[in-house]
Amino acid sequence: MGIIARGAKCDASGCDKDGVRSLNTRKVDGTGISLTTSAKKAVLCRIHYREWKKETKGDRDLERARYGRS
Repeated sequence: MGIIARGAKCDASGCDKDGVRSLNTRKVDGTGISLTTSAKKAVLCRIHYREWKKETKGDRDLERARYGRS
């Protein structure tokens, strides 16, 4: 059973919504989202997860291109 299924709350500062995704904390640190945890995994609610996706879209595209077909 994962941390989301147990009912974890969002780790973004000032947010108390239910979490929908858990990400590596180092991936979230580079964005504008300030976290209240120092654990390995950060739990994000739907709103903060969408914000994280928008902030890291370019980086994730480059990462996918690195492993694309040649």
